[in-house]
Amino acid sequence: MKVHILIVDDEEMIRDLLFSALAQEGYVCHQASNVDDAFALLDEQPVDLVISDIMMPGRSGVELLRGLKSINPDIAVLMITGLSDMNTAMDCVHLGADDYITKPFGINRVMLTVRNMIERRSLALEKKNYQISLEVKVMEQTAQIRKNMDELSSAYDNTLTALVKALDAREKEVGSHSERVMRYTDFLGMKLGIVGKELKELAKGALLHDIGKIGISDNILLKHGRLDESECIEMRKHPQVGYAILSEIHFLKTPAEIVLAHHERFDGTGYPYKLKGEDIPIGSRIFAVVDTLDAMTSDRPYRLALPFSMVVAEINTYRGTQFDPEIADMFLSISKKQWEECAGKHFI
Repeated sequence: MKVHILIVDDEEMIRDLLFSALAQEGYVCHQASNVDDAFALLDEQPVDLVISDIMMPGRSGVELLRGLKSINPDIAVLMITGLSDMNTAMDCVHLGADDYITKPFGINRVMLTVRNMIERRSLALEKKNYQISLEVKVMEQTAQIRKNMDELSSAYDNTLTALVKALDAREKEVGSHSERVMRYTDFLGMKLGIVGKELKELAKGALLHDIGKIGISDNILLKHGRLDESECIEMRKHPQVGYAILSEIHFLKTPAEIVLAHHERFDGTGYPYKLKGEDIPIGSRIFAVVDTLDAMTSDRPYRLALPFSMVVAEINTYRGTQFDPEIADMFLSISKKQWEECAGKHFI
């Protein structure tokens, strides 16, 4: 691609000298006798390099320099100055001129300076374009990684939900108990000021709370009558089984802690480790309350759903023993209508 050079000087002899020498080097040259003509030409013809005298009638080369850098900061600029005006030449360099030559000048010196400036400009543009290209590639790859991560996260969530639905179906649950308690946990967690990643992990812990029942035999899990002592012992292993399954999966380590403690009681009489108070993960303490809500307001093989008023009475009765009192109070401050909207159904 040809390099276009604009020569700006009020002296025709200097313009013609530079034009002839540069044209012989293969450059495409343009001329202007003053700053106004230079700007008019630049409106029609992009140039790569400008050679301009500093002292000209009318507007000076300094004004041209300022305008050039606002039009295109990539234009290379070579200023021409007299020996008596070196301070102005240095000011031009500070304003963005790439170099300067003094009058009288040798044409060979000018040609060498121009070649060096064109080469430096070419390298600078190459670097700039590479940087832009690199930034675009980084943005594209970042967007693709985010898309892939979102798709992977969605696939994980869908897989977990499908597995939980299968477990609920195994226990002959009406609807999806696990999904309901997940929504309740998310709702109550937000009311307690939990947000972001922590809230998502609480919801996952609620969704997966019974995952350990995958290791419980149907004879025990689906038994209609009361469990005997040995069967109770076996059933009470499901939090530990669930923890063992989930704790090996990196992104489910926090939900695994919730699963492990979801049958602990605030007063320390729960299982499997008899944790007490705030030693119980907050997700498990929230779950204890909303699990009671879902268990009491859902139909069971041995009884129909109970009124919401009985849930309120239950939470009040066991506030501070089975349930964290602060979480119980927050639950009780939420209206029946709000819980119904969260559940997607009406309570008695």
